[in-house]
Amino acid sequence: MKYRAFGRTGWQISEIGFGAWGIGRSMWIGATDDESTRALDRAMDLGLNFIDTALAYGDGHSERLVGAARRRRDRIYVATKVPPKNLLWPARPGIPIGRVFPYKYIIESTETSLKNLGLDSVDLQQFHVWSPDWLQADDWRRAIQDLKKSGKVRAFGISVNDYQPDSVLETLETGLVDAIQVIYNIYDARAAERLFPLCRQLGVGVIARVPLDEGGLTGNIRPDTEFPDGDWRRRYFHGDRRRQVWERGEKLQQALGGQYGSLAQAALRFCLSDPAVTTVIPGMRSVRNVESSCAVSDIGPLPDPTLETLKEHAWIRNFYQPD
Repeated sequence: MKYRAFGRTGWQISEIGFGAWGIGRSMWIGATDDESTRALDRAMDLGLNFIDTALAYGDGHSERLVGAARRRRDRIYVATKVPPKNLLWPARPGIPIGRVFPYKYIIESTETSLKNLGLDSVDLQQFHVWSPDWLQADDWRRAIQDLKKSGKVRAFGISVNDYQPDSVLETLETGLVDAIQVIYNIYDARAAERLFPLCRQLGVGVIARVPLDEGGLTGNIRPDTEFPDGDWRRRYFHGDRRRQVWERGEKLQQALGGQYGSLAQAALRFCLSDPAVTTVIPGMRSVRNVESSCAVSDIGPLPDPTLETLKEHAWIRNFYQPD
């Protein structure tokens, strides 16, 4: 496992991080706590030292599993998130911050996460949504400063709204944000255009999320793939979307020619090819997926000619939204 500097924090973070949404179980059918625990332990055995969870993942279930894993190891960086009080993902324009992240709610959510994690301090706390409309508001600024001053939070970040990488540019200029988490993958690399250069300039850490397009960049989603009741991917890949994903994936694999590992591994290598990215956080609910993903760090980034070829496969769409 290789490590990269996490912005101005001084931390050295593993290039592959653990995306812990799936182990929360509430929206992903098939995860078991035993397998999730084995996956977390195997990831740490392989040198992974960054785990990203959230209070909203299974109403704290993911945090409790992550906290137990963290207490078994000496130095693991844990990131979590404050869910929007109005429970709307992504943030909606025109809704004031007082209905989403009031000061008292930010503090209370952090206290709840610390209790779930069994920790006195969390390395990175993040807002789970963001709107540029809130830039001048006072609540979030005071909350960041007070939580850091109390020692309950070491660094603060923003999980950028789906497919809106430029929505945090002005917010980063405040100097209050230590890290951002943003969608970045072969299909949608727009974060590299303006956001990543600004992050490098300001010393802001970058967490690349959705690197595998929720499974669309694994090669495992076929036109006839069925997801069980209760699994949120039934909606994400509904209707004709599975066929679209399969056809796009087939073209990608032809372009890659099997030279760069599996399609999933090539997708992770794509993310790590940008030096602005500190860590990439695929969801890893099984030991098998952990081992495949962690191996990518040792293989290294993709060569420049291949990165140029992959630009031809950009696919700008938003499957999180209904048709």
